[in-house]
Amino acid sequence: MPFSLTIKEVTDAVSGNRVCGPEDAVVTGLTWDSRQVEPGMLFCGFPGERVDGNDFVASAVKRGAACCLMTREPREEERASAEAAGCALVTVDEGPASIERLAERWRRLIDPVCVGVTGSTGKTTTKDLLACVLQFMGPVAATKANQNNELGVPATVLAADRADKALVVEVGMRGRHQIDRLCQRFVRPSIGVVTNVGTSHLELLGSRENIARAKSELIESLPDDGLAVLPAEDDFVGLMRATAAKGRPAPVRILTFGRSEQADVRATEIEVDAAGIASFTLNLPDGSSVPVKLAIPGTHNVLNACAAAAVAYCLGATGEQIAALLSQARSGASRLEVLAAPGGFTVIDDAYNANPDSMRAALKVLASLDVSGRRIAVLGDMGELGPTSPELHRQVGREAAASGVDLLVCVGELAAGIAQGAVENGLGQDAVVRCADAKGALAALEGKLFPGDAVLVKASHSMGLEHVAKGLVNRQ
Repeated sequence: MPFSLTIKEVTDAVSGNRVCGPEDAVVTGLTWDSRQVEPGMLFCGFPGERVDGNDFVASAVKRGAACCLMTREPREEERASAEAAGCALVTVDEGPASIERLAERWRRLIDPVCVGVTGSTGKTTTKDLLACVLQFMGPVAATKANQNNELGVPATVLAADRADKALVVEVGMRGRHQIDRLCQRFVRPSIGVVTNVGTSHLELLGSRENIARAKSELIESLPDDGLAVLPAEDDFVGLMRATAAKGRPAPVRILTFGRSEQADVRATEIEVDAAGIASFTLNLPDGSSVPVKLAIPGTHNVLNACAAAAVAYCLGATGEQIAALLSQARSGASRLEVLAAPGGFTVIDDAYNANPDSMRAALKVLASLDVSGRRIAVLGDMGELGPTSPELHRQVGREAAASGVDLLVCVGELAAGIAQGAVENGLGQDAVVRCADAKGALAALEGKLFPGDAVLVKASHSMGLEHVAKGLVNRQ
């Protein structure tokens, strides 16, 4: 069960003003989507990019909300319907800040082992792997999908139950000091995992070093007896190590993961089957080793699994427990999902998001599949790459050509660079298709897919290429 507080406790926590309704009723769970309101929940009616949640308070009341937070004064009809239903209306000055204050209050009342996860790529998959492997401790709460922003992070904390033994929180960022604020205020992790430092957010931060410093805020937020789990082979692991010692009498404990000899938790003997699924030997700091077979495709997920294994090992899991639980872990929707289409071809749906590093990893998965037909890549724009964006898109195109793609569909304005790079690296002009959007991509593939083919679909989330993947799988 998620957070459970009285309306008075909620009102006090958010520094709100109770306009009407009881104060002793108990509120359990929250949502800012009135369609998801269940009896007894807290509805957060805040202005959004497209709609004003305040205007859906009446709907939330009808569905049984026990309390509604509003950023404006309720209208007479809203107040009347709330009073008739026994629902409290509470006004707050600023929506997201009030949810953070509520999360801070709840976090002080629960005491799970809290693991924060960040990184340029792989953080959502690593979060999913951790949520599975930490089940050896008991119930685990974790970020849903990739809700790692200013609203998603506090919502994750508020979804945790007093009975949960572990809380896994994915922490994203779009600039400096965002991770620090979220962690210091209410996430308060005792373990921090940085998957890697890549090129995501170059547009906002300007350099990989600045990205590394922003990611390292997770390490800075750890208590002196905390644990930092870091990528052994990353260019900026030295910077992160220095952060772990900054301003402390002794460095935070560090455990590294990777493939090299210097890694504390190490993967060796990596093999990939015909479906792109990796098997490897997991070597642990005590000198023991155990065979692991993942359930999700991609050799890059071996490192994500090693990061999750490092955390579980430090919390007392045996190698056998780690291997068994890793073999059960699955990734979320549109994250390297390998799907069978009715036409006899395979769709690799990795459309949720993209940056140059994850594009390379996905292309490797496509190349590793044992297919009897062609390999086709539908690749779209990658956002937030700053001045280097044109060259990074061309690099992806060159790597697509080098990976053996037979047909390349480039979606969006920026993806023109992908097309250019692919042609520069030897892919024929007749094997490269340009289109403006997801609808155009589906049209471009009409009549071009046959049994035995494999199709990779990937782009930044704003491109909406999940509709391409779904369209291909659902096409009759």
